[in-house]
Amino acid sequence: MQHTKLKQLTLTLFTLCVATLSGIKTAEAASFSVVADGLNNARGLSFGLDGGLYVTEAGNGGNGACIPSVTGQGSLCYGATGRVLKIQNGQTQTALTGLPSLALADGTNAGGARDIQFDASGKPYILLGYGANPSFRSNLGNVDLGKIIAPDFATNSWTSVADLSNYELVNNPDGSDINSNPLGLFIDGDRLLAVDAGANDLLSVGTDGSGLQALAVFPQEILTNPVFPPSGEPPTEPGQVPDPTEQPPSQLPVQIVPSSVVKGPDGAYYVSQFTGFPFPEDKAKIFRVATDGTTTVYADGFTHLTDLEFDSAGNLYALQYANQSAWKGNFDGSLIKIAADGTRKTILSGNGLQSPNALTIGADGAIYISNLSDRPGQGQIIRVEISQSVPEPTAVAGLVAFSVFSLGSLRHQKRNRNRAKTSPWQLHTSHLS
Repeated sequence: MQHTKLKQLTLTLFTLCVATLSGIKTAEAASFSVVADGLNNARGLSFGLDGGLYVTEAGNGGNGACIPSVTGQGSLCYGATGRVLKIQNGQTQTALTGLPSLALADGTNAGGARDIQFDASGKPYILLGYGANPSFRSNLGNVDLGKIIAPDFATNSWTSVADLSNYELVNNPDGSDINSNPLGLFIDGDRLLAVDAGANDLLSVGTDGSGLQALAVFPQEILTNPVFPPSGEPPTEPGQVPDPTEQPPSQLPVQIVPSSVVKGPDGAYYVSQFTGFPFPEDKAKIFRVATDGTTTVYADGFTHLTDLEFDSAGNLYALQYANQSAWKGNFDGSLIKIAADGTRKTILSGNGLQSPNALTIGADGAIYISNLSDRPGQGQIIRVEISQSVPEPTAVAGLVAFSVFSLGSLRHQKRNRNRAKTSPWQLHTSHLS
């Protein structure tokens, strides 16, 4: 049993923002403390009925069978190194071990336990990511990557509920190359909702595993005048960077790369976008998906979103993995609050918030975030306490505060006809020291 004492160091952060719709300039005062650290690719988190905060670790792969990485940077090798942690009363305990994990030799670009949610009765469900062509899974043996599972913490075991990656293999709803990387999970009564970043869809399935179907499919977008990394950057995706002797394309099809799903006060589902390579800044959106699958844009102007959460007042919190395109190597992230009227406030930006993956709101009103989520052995769970707004200093009143980014293994892994699609939560190892 692992125990981690609550760290006493608290950082006070004052993040400036602009309430974009109303024009009112305010600053949000917030502080955060580290409640757990030293985690291996910390991803999703959720509170159980027992008051414990449960966290999924994607693990660091292992010495088992390997499959090729879609980014061409090496092989992803299997190991049963994923697990679920429980944080309560200042201590961290292991709740579940032996979950399947895929990663590069150094433990980065990990695919495995992505999210955990509890139904109304307190029963847990875990979403396992994957991040490759589902036809390769047979090379790994009988593993549950790309599935939703129902764990039993008492017996350290689980049962398979739904095979999302196989759904992509059989149906391929978006009609592009076959790829699957489930990232976000939400429970709505007796239905499980999950986004598959590799397949570009929102899936719905019963808690008993029945009726698996695509509720919404997100088609490619056309990016005008795309900005690419310098030639040779990133080294993990040389095939995606235009040859320096060629004229860069003026238009490029890019993948949506959905990264999370949550239900809004209006009964619709809200889906965050990470975006595909070359990870354009300020182009990520939040989609509203009606129960009949009708999809509209709820908000835009973000960069690499990784998670969403509504509070009891109807405010929507959006988490961004970084504030710039991934290939630039700056992984300062942001937490943004979107009021029901569309007004936005940046709660945190940088100052220790780096490559965050997921958030949840506790009964105490604090926001809990998996931080440094793409760094094996360095992951953190932080507690963000938000105070009331304070006047914004006039010296920086002109600053605009939200330009944000997405998560550690966040690259879309499907491929366009001529260019690879990168899939969320699979960032370049060269940027993740």
